Amino acid sequence: MSLVVVGSVAYDGIETPHGKRDRILGGACTYIALSASYFTPVKIVGIVGEDFAESDVTILKDRNIDVAGLERVVGKTFFWKGVYSQDMNDRETLVTDLNVFADFNPKLPESYRDQPYLMLGNIQPGLQRAVRHQMKEPRLVGGDTMNFWITGSREELLETIKEWDFLLINDSEARLLSAETNLKKAAKKIMAMGPSTLVIKRGEYGAMLFRGDDYFIVPGYLLDEVFDPTGAGDCFAGGFVGYLAEQGIDLARGHIDRRELSRAVIHGSVMGSFCCEKFGPERFYSLTRAEIDARFQEFKKFTDF
Repeated sequence: MSLVVVGSVAYDGIETPHGKRDRILGGACTYIALSASYFTPVKIVGIVGEDFAESDVTILKDRNIDVAGLERVVGKTFFWKGVYSQDMNDRETLVTDLNVFADFNPKLPESYRDQPYLMLGNIQPGLQRAVRHQMKEPRLVGGDTMNFWITGSREELLETIKEWDFLLINDSEARLLSAETNLKKAAKKIMAMGPSTLVIKRGEYGAMLFRGDDYFIVPGYLLDEVFDPTGAGDCFAGGFVGYLAEQGIDLARGHIDRRELSRAVIHGSVMGSFCCEKFGPERFYSLTRAEIDARFQEFKKFTDF
């Protein structure tokens, strides 16, 4: 039950009140894949330059991530640099060098095309749609988007998400996409656009799941210290879709137990919280499934009443 993940593989420069890293592995595809790999085998599709270190390829392979779809070309890898505010609720982007990612045209290896699960990271909607059409008969398709695409490529985005089973966005994106300030009304409008399941991420305040007339709300996990929130939303996505893949869920054609979707959201929240405990993806270099299961039980305990 492999999950195909498509998106950016990058290097980041990060500065928070706890310190900084001048160059560390990053990118949406990287975070989603690392997070999901604790639940299911993952195959990635991305592009990197000549400067992409073999040690970082090894990090991915060591997590049972298939890198056959990681294209290496002449040039430099996508690089982003940012600095976070003291409370880490805001960040300032200092550098965005797309480099080889500017010409990213994802092509799935033949061995990826008959896989049952597809997660489309935040890339141009037309590319997301083209990837979806390269898949043969996926059981579950969904992805992420952002304000830039919602305002600048709206019609293309709407055509793209028509074919999705789920959409993951944050609360400001949900309001922008739906033109509704009330999130319950926003969710109803967005699901009418195509996705049968919607997850609205709310950062430190948790997440909301909508499907039909049903919804589920989970709080954020209270960490003693947040070292770096970079990639937490993508790790949420990885935990969510990774758990669904592990359980063999088919959102489009199968009967879905609401509790399984709720558990997927909790696993997303768990993985997002672990991401914040160290810089970049460093927490995943030592994280174990036992720790994930223990934090899931913590969620179960503090949300029970």
